[in-house]
Amino acid sequence: MINASPLRSILLFLLLGPFAMGSVAFAQEKGVADFPQLSAENDWPWWRGPQRNGIAVGKAPIQFGDSQNVKWKVPVPGRGHSSPIVVGNKIFLTSADEAQQIHAALCFDRTTGKQLWQTEISRGGFPDDNHAKNTEATPSVACDGERLFVTFYHHEQVQATALDLNGKKLWQKFVGDFHPQRYEYGYAPSPILYQNTVIIAGEWEKTSFLAAFDRASGAEVWRTKRPSSISFSTPVIGHIAGKDQLLLSGSQQIASYDPATGKPLWTAAGCAAATCGTIVWDGDIVFASGGYPQSETIAVKADGSGQVVWKNNQKCYEQSMITTGGHLYALTDNGILFCWRASDGQEMWKQRLKGPVSSSPVLAGGHIYWANELGTHYVFKPNPERLEIVAENQLGRDSFASPAICGGQMFHRTAMQVGGKRQEFLFCLE
Repeated sequence: MINASPLRSILLFLLLGPFAMGSVAFAQEKGVADFPQLSAENDWPWWRGPQRNGIAVGKAPIQFGDSQNVKWKVPVPGRGHSSPIVVGNKIFLTSADEAQQIHAALCFDRTTGKQLWQTEISRGGFPDDNHAKNTEATPSVACDGERLFVTFYHHEQVQATALDLNGKKLWQKFVGDFHPQRYEYGYAPSPILYQNTVIIAGEWEKTSFLAAFDRASGAEVWRTKRPSSISFSTPVIGHIAGKDQLLLSGSQQIASYDPATGKPLWTAAGCAAATCGTIVWDGDIVFASGGYPQSETIAVKADGSGQVVWKNNQKCYEQSMITTGGHLYALTDNGILFCWRASDGQEMWKQRLKGPVSSSPVLAGGHIYWANELGTHYVFKPNPERLEIVAENQLGRDSFASPAICGGQMFHRTAMQVGGKRQEFLFCLE
């Protein structure tokens, strides 16, 4: 006779198992796969691209310049350091008219470069001071395929706005107080998307926060207090060490949170008080660099142990880094390009290029693209044996934004002098 108890257990597992494990399955970060209207090959929907790590699907032109391999070039009104994002046949940017104190979202046609619309988001309330290398429109747009999400700092607060793809406002929310006094360097983190939420960071000397809002309604989903310290990094989400992790550097720590709830997972001491770059990872090791007051690049095991795997005294303050093939590539503030072995920090090589550097890199078609602030764009192969530069291009004369690469095209925001005045341009290169 069959024992009913084990059989009942098996039946219960088969029936309830999918529901019992649903939270685990639901929690696995899938990047653009969580957003069915987006394409990893043809879209660049948010900061650092579809895989959230600066790695593009497909290739980009290797040789380019102000008049070489340019499909189109159009002027961008106002000033900003937000990087372009691309969804379908549209390109989205934010910009600021500093004289009139107007924040705006902009849309351009991907085929022709024609400006399709400009939506005023807010007016007035700009801070009295900002860092010379920051702007009033530094955070990049995030798009879920249906809505755009933008963040601006004005009237002593961070405000989030959702728009449809035609520029119509859907909702607008107060995110948190923001009014730095000790370091009046402005605001920089881009909004990031996770499943049904948009997540926004604000780091300053009083009420620092991470907060998540429902993408459709704008309703607050969760809020987590951050240490009271000025910092500028955009958080990032990755499925690392078997779980989804929301990672953020700054405030003398590397921190991990559950992106579904905002609850802390682990912290590790290190890096700097202020960082600007976004964390990258290789396997279950995450990497961050800063900053101020000390210079440090650090590798931490993301398994919750808080183990510092290695660190050194190099600094990528404003720019992010990139990992590929088991190696970490870093172009430091003063223009020295390093290749370190990701597992133990062994220096494979270093080469002096030219700084200063604020733009973050993109890997596309087997090449890393990295620009300095002067508009020099280095294209090199990720080779741990030696630096292998394949092109050195000049695009504009002022490069702070990072490129978007998708569908075989590169989109880049840069600036140059026109008639003795600074003018920003958006380039499509192919």
